[in-house]
Amino acid sequence: MQMREISKLLGQFAMVGQLGLSLLMPLLLCLLACYLLVTKLSVGAWVYIPGFILGLGGSMTTAYKVYLSVVHREEKKKKERDPNEVYFNKHI
Repeated sequence: MQMREISKLLGQFAMVGQLGLSLLMPLLLCLLACYLLVTKLSVGAWVYIPGFILGLGGSMTTAYKVYLSVVHREEKKKKERDPNEVYFNKHI
C-alpha cells in the first residue's frame, strides 16, 4: 500500500516537471532562434519581441495539451473505478 502511494507521488512530481519544461522550452528555443538571427544575419534587436510573443504562445499551447492529457487520464481512471464506491458527491 505504501509503495503505491510513493509511486503516485513520483508520478505527480514527473507531471509537474513535464509541465515546467513544456512552459520553458518553446520560449527558450524561440529566443535562441532570435539570438542566432541577430548575431549571424545582423537583423535588428526588434526580432526579440515577436520571438518572445511566439515563444509564449507555443508554451501556452503545449501546457494546454499537457493539461488536456492529464484531464483525459483522470477521466479514464474515474471510469475504471468500482461503481459501488461511495464518493463525496455521491449521497446514495
